[in-house]
Amino acid sequence: MNRMCTNGRRLLTAVTLLWGLGAAAQQPQTSNASSPGSQTPQIHDFSLAQAVDYASKNSVIVKNSLLDYQIQEQSNRATTSQALPQINGTIGWTDYIQLPTTLIPGEFVGQPAGTFLPLKFGTTYNTTGGITLKQVLFDGQVFVGLQARAASLQYYRKKQEFTEQQIRSNIYKIYYQLLIAKSQMDQIDANIASQQEYLRNTGEMFKNGFSEQLDVDKATVQLANLESEKIQLDFNISNGYLGLKVLMGMPVKDSLHLADTLTYDMIRDAVLGDDYKYTDRKDYQLMQVGETLNEFDIKRYKKQYIPSASLVGNYSQNQYTNDFNLGQKNSWYPTTYIGLNINIPIFDGFNKDANIKQARLRLRQTENNMDSLRNRIDNDVKEAQLRFSSSLASLDYQKKNMELSERVYQQTRRKYEQGLGSNMEITTALSEQKTAQANYFNALYNAIVARVDYLNAIGKL
Repeated sequence: MNRMCTNGRRLLTAVTLLWGLGAAAQQPQTSNASSPGSQTPQIHDFSLAQAVDYASKNSVIVKNSLLDYQIQEQSNRATTSQALPQINGTIGWTDYIQLPTTLIPGEFVGQPAGTFLPLKFGTTYNTTGGITLKQVLFDGQVFVGLQARAASLQYYRKKQEFTEQQIRSNIYKIYYQLLIAKSQMDQIDANIASQQEYLRNTGEMFKNGFSEQLDVDKATVQLANLESEKIQLDFNISNGYLGLKVLMGMPVKDSLHLADTLTYDMIRDAVLGDDYKYTDRKDYQLMQVGETLNEFDIKRYKKQYIPSASLVGNYSQNQYTNDFNLGQKNSWYPTTYIGLNINIPIFDGFNKDANIKQARLRLRQTENNMDSLRNRIDNDVKEAQLRFSSSLASLDYQKKNMELSERVYQQTRRKYEQGLGSNMEITTALSEQKTAQANYFNALYNAIVARVDYLNAIGKL
């Protein structure tokens, strides 16, 4: 398989893999510039920073992480409400179709002892209207919930930042890959132009008897191969743009142009070093907040052993009549009371103890995960450093090799056109030039990805 398509195929494969993160975004997206229902496609000329900013506002994954934060805000309001007064009104109406019967001892009315006299007490219609207030005076679980509100919001904020970082990393890679593919397209266009010139020269030499028809046919085949490579690379680039738009949350029908350019020096501007902090990583920050929430969980269950107290007050009016008439005078009787309720936990079958132990075990799991994450971060940084250093060395080598192969090809062509070389030498030089170009773009791709992975590993992307 021709080596010049290597980077194009890698681009297509990488875009396909990165689409996995944006799977939720594959539905039509609503953006600031163009809504899915818009009839007029928009044109976007984005730098890398603008592409990242657009994704932070329009990617469905980021939008949903922001909604998670807002959901937690409302959950915090529900927690706060438990510490505020609870006021409820009640209205009741009863129609006694048959009044309840009460038995009184017979001796109360001169009957023999041991006998009972059935009597009906009450009125046909009973109506009640009242209002009850309840205020928690002390409840350990409620107070712990109030203390944990800030940590809960911070957890979802860090989760949102971690999601944005993942998308940013993937956008960096696809954006730079597309810039590399554009450079590769320029190189293929230059190769095609050079091959067309060579074919014309070979044709003239054949007419004048200085070359064979076989030489013309070989040059024609080589030109056809280059044009086929261009078609395949153009498809890969188009597919890459499609993947980038979907990841960003941009309507597919919109046009996207890349404003940035990729230079050799841009890839080398990352400074390698061992001076990094675990806390710079968003996933580590997220786990730290998770550890805090685990500690609040333990504290919450411990508070269940402490008695809770609440104040209760009630005011109501009760009406008793045999005729349904809410406005009847002297038929309403008020009732008012206040009370203090104290709930003292005594024994619950070790339920609280089991909950505390479960919460402690979950905290230990989080601590183990943090130890593992610290070790993984060390590994990520070291591995990224080695890969980046190796990629830069390979890039330098392949850049020089590509420039050398270009000079060899041009010199071989001049020798052939002067009658001092063979067509076999031309074919070999062209093949080596294409291989060197493919190796260079492959090294450029590897260096870009290694650079992004290194910055991601140290939490500086």
